[in-house]
Amino acid sequence: MALLMCSSTTTYVVIFKAKVAQLDTQYSEMAARLRKLAFDKFGCSEFISLNEGDFEVALSYWPSLEHIQAWKKHSDHLIAQAMGQEKWYASYTVEIAQILRQYSK
Repeated sequence: MALLMCSSTTTYVVIFKAKVAQLDTQYSEMAARLRKLAFDKFGCSEFISLNEGDFEVALSYWPSLEHIQAWKKHSDHLIAQAMGQEKWYASYTVEIAQILRQYSK
């Protein structure tokens, strides 16, 4: 049986889904640097990334839409987005959702 956790804190999740074209050491270095930056400066509370074959899914959790927007516009993130479009990903989608309930045990 799952337990319901109710919270007055609003949380948003950014869901990034991509078909990988080519990942390299530059990608790994950029991903590590941006992950640290997202946690340290932009309020990201959790980040999970999974790969299966040439498919990647990343979930990042944020306290507000304003935090997400600030992150999206940061210069280092803009560079990574351009590199992703040009080199690392064949295609991708980004979805943003509000967490309405969370169940855990």
